[in-house]
Amino acid sequence: MANSNIKTLYLIFMITLLITFTIAESRQTGKFTKKATVEAATPNCNSVYSVEAGDSCFSVEQGFQLSTDFFTAINPNLNCDALFVGQWLCVDGTLT
Repeated sequence: MANSNIKTLYLIFMITLLITFTIAESRQTGKFTKKATVEAATPNCNSVYSVEAGDSCFSVEQGFQLSTDFFTAINPNLNCDALFVGQWLCVDGTLT
């Protein structure tokens, strides 16, 4: 009985060592390291539009034939729920 307990403890110890070495080795090789973050593209605006009463992001996108993704990319900090008259929106630009 005691011999069985010793074998069980030895097996647990060996598995623990194996896991520890595997984790340590993987950190050195980069297997479990954080992935590199991709920097967001920087918008360069070529043309702007001044918001008028009744405008929404959707109506501006439609009026200038812009996709929602591109419109959002060239206006990165825009809150479409809080547009105000006179606010400048980028309607033509590039991402670098």
